[in-house]
Amino acid sequence: MKFLDQAKIYLKSGDGGDGVIAFRREKFVAFGGPDGGDGGKGGDIVFEAVENLNTLIDFRYSQHFRARKGGNGSGADRTGAGADTLLIKVPVGTQIMDDDRETILVDLDTPGKKVTLLRGGDGGFGNARFKTSTNRAPRRADKGWPGEERWVWLRLKLIADVGLVGMPNAGKSTFLSVVSGAHPKIADYPFTTLHPQLGVVRLSLSEEFVIADIPGLIEGAHEGTGLGDRFLGHVERCAVLVHLIDGAAGSVVDAWRTVRHELAEYGGGLIDKPEVIVLNKADAMTPREISSRRAALAKASGATVMVASGVSGQGVPEVLRTLQNIITETRQK
Repeated sequence: MKFLDQAKIYLKSGDGGDGVIAFRREKFVAFGGPDGGDGGKGGDIVFEAVENLNTLIDFRYSQHFRARKGGNGSGADRTGAGADTLLIKVPVGTQIMDDDRETILVDLDTPGKKVTLLRGGDGGFGNARFKTSTNRAPRRADKGWPGEERWVWLRLKLIADVGLVGMPNAGKSTFLSVVSGAHPKIADYPFTTLHPQLGVVRLSLSEEFVIADIPGLIEGAHEGTGLGDRFLGHVERCAVLVHLIDGAAGSVVDAWRTVRHELAEYGGGLIDKPEVIVLNKADAMTPREISSRRAALAKASGATVMVASGVSGQGVPEVLRTLQNIITETRQK
């Protein structure tokens, strides 16, 4: 199934039903008077976050959503039927944005969360509503109120506890496949990951967290270079970022600074999130190279640098335990 995390759709709630002009016509009842009923309410448009969806691909093929019109009133003071609510199901983590793609209208970040985005129009009054002591036979009925309509953008931000960031070929997909049951594409060329991947890491019966892998970042990603930074939105909700650095490439400090710069340019609070720096591919370095590159990276970042290898599994349990401790502390707060 193709991954789609943005979609533009058109919404139109239902118009209200029309009121009617009617008079009571019954044998032996003189001057029956007005009995025109009101129109029914138009259908609302409601969004619901559900857990069994993980992409917005359905909205590529169905982009227009219109709720039904309310029923018209009728004689004998009968009100028209109200239209059914149009329920639109979206993945958990979906944001509904205005047409300007900046104003967030709703953030559906929890399973089962519902919101009425557009209300249907009210039904119009029938002539029975306008009967008074001085106007006993009103010949006035109102049309139903029109529903609301607008274009909106849907943007999916995956719900994950840990986000994997780094340059292409840093070993993120390999790391994800080792620590979870996910099966991302792995190859020896850049940008094998073309869309975000999720995996569940279980350390024990009571300890587990979700980890998200996004396509690699290169210099100028915030300007659209490479695959750009559009997928960084999927790690905005993470409690901690794992910055994987390809130790075998040599220029570890430059790689760390490049990704940090792109995170800062993107914004969204990513630069302020806790960061676990991991010098990856320890199996492809000598002990001397590991020591020197780890020291250089620790000096540049001012943080503790962990060493691991997704291929051999070296240092992976220590990294996962560190992540779990940070997540547990965040959840308690």
